[in-house]
Amino acid sequence: MVADRYLTIARAGEHEIEIKRSRFICALAPVGSVDAAREFIAERRKAGPDARHHCHAFVLGPDGRTARSSDDGEPAGTAGMPMLEVLKRRELTDTVAVVTRYFGGVLLGAGGLIRAYSQAVAEAADVLGVREYQRLNLVAVTMDYGPAGRFESDLRASKYLLSGVRYEEVARFEVGVKAGELDGFRAWLADLTGGAATAEEIGEDWLG
Repeated sequence: MVADRYLTIARAGEHEIEIKRSRFICALAPVGSVDAAREFIAERRKAGPDARHHCHAFVLGPDGRTARSSDDGEPAGTAGMPMLEVLKRRELTDTVAVVTRYFGGVLLGAGGLIRAYSQAVAEAADVLGVREYQRLNLVAVTMDYGPAGRFESDLRASKYLLSGVRYEEVARFEVGVKAGELDGFRAWLADLTGGAATAEEIGEDWLG
């Protein structure tokens, strides 16, 4: 994992594959904590009570430091760990994967199971897509309503990331800016608004 960026699954969803009459349904979801991951795993168990296995893997944190997996009754090392390796290989974090297997009556063997569980997660990730988060400096931009509409439009079309906007007594925008681009952002802002806006650094956050 790179310190100033990370990837996670773009949205929750599922994808199914069939291998020798066994059905492998992989559900993926973005999660931010161990509790959220375990809650998702529990939900998948409830959704398929007649399935033989609900194997899972999850990775958490921008650095991917927290990682867990379970074979859930499959032969050791044939399900949870291969699923986890797919997540790590694709640099996905804050992501949980649950593969529900409905046995089709044909034994796949250890190698076949490893390939099946890996394939299920990889294909599900391809279908659902990924989202990139960057660690950015947060800048609060305030201005009168007059130039605010045009500024918001230009901001959304720019390389800077709009994190939040509030229209109250004045218009206030929270903007994500890379650390090395703060001076350039201030110059861009001054040129765009004719110096009618103020900009204040208010910290940093992970934005995507």
